[in-house]
Amino acid sequence: MNKTVTQHSHHPTEISTNNVPTAITAVIEEYFDALYEASESKMGAIFHTSGVYATADESPVLIRDKPSYLNVLRQRTSPASREETRKDSIDSIEMAGENTARAIVRCSIGNSDFIDFLTLVRDEGRWQIIAKIFHIA
Repeated sequence: MNKTVTQHSHHPTEISTNNVPTAITAVIEEYFDALYEASESKMGAIFHTSGVYATADESPVLIRDKPSYLNVLRQRTSPASREETRKDSIDSIEMAGENTARAIVRCSIGNSDFIDFLTLVRDEGRWQIIAKIFHIA
């Protein structure tokens, strides 16, 4: 397994790729942008049609499909509009073959800090997030 570890606050300038395609880090950066801007269109472009959004921090476990998740973004006041300091980072990226990867990332929205496990797949030549499982830290 190849692993990348970095700590940074927005847009890495140097990240050891260890065979991680730059397209994966680009998707993750777009993911951070989508969260910060609460952009339904940006998230929609990188979240797979069959994507799953879930957390076990609610009881029962909260699971949403892509349309439901995009609706949440649509209704959210963006951190950007509140001029919040942007805090996001990539902890690690692991490749599980040529078409599958997992990233552990962190971000903050309002007063909440999140740890997100993102599973990415390359479908028809394009990397997308197929699962977002998060924990409120």
